[in-house]
Amino acid sequence: MINAQILQGQWNEIKGILKQHWGDLTADDLRRFNGDVDQLVGLIQRKTGETRRAIQDYLESLTADASSDISTAVENGRTFVNDAASAAQGTLHDVADHLRDHYGDAADLVRGRPAESVVAAFGVGLLTGLVLSLFMRDR
Repeated sequence: MINAQILQGQWNEIKGILKQHWGDLTADDLRRFNGDVDQLVGLIQRKTGETRRAIQDYLESLTADASSDISTAVENGRTFVNDAASAAQGTLHDVADHLRDHYGDAADLVRGRPAESVVAAFGVGLLTGLVLSLFMRDR
């Protein structure tokens, strides 16, 4: 069975193929296609004298090729997304491990030098507030 959705979706490419295959078809003939496959088959039959079965078989082969191409593209996209998700998950685990390793070091530093830690945190907070206030003033 002819896949009308693929025929419509790939119409620009398919009409060029049809004009090549059946030279009697004009751009005007193909411009009138409105999605009705029976009408298209009838038009080609009138213009070329080809049998209805031969036209339908040819259109089926065109839409089957396009369907196969679409399926391949979807599968390639699915594989790419799965690979990217796996890579992102691996990177996330690496970052989490790295942070876990250094969290203990930071806790030891704060325990060993509490006054310097408070001053550093105050300075970072003050600097962040200053940058945000300048940013908000420009808006």
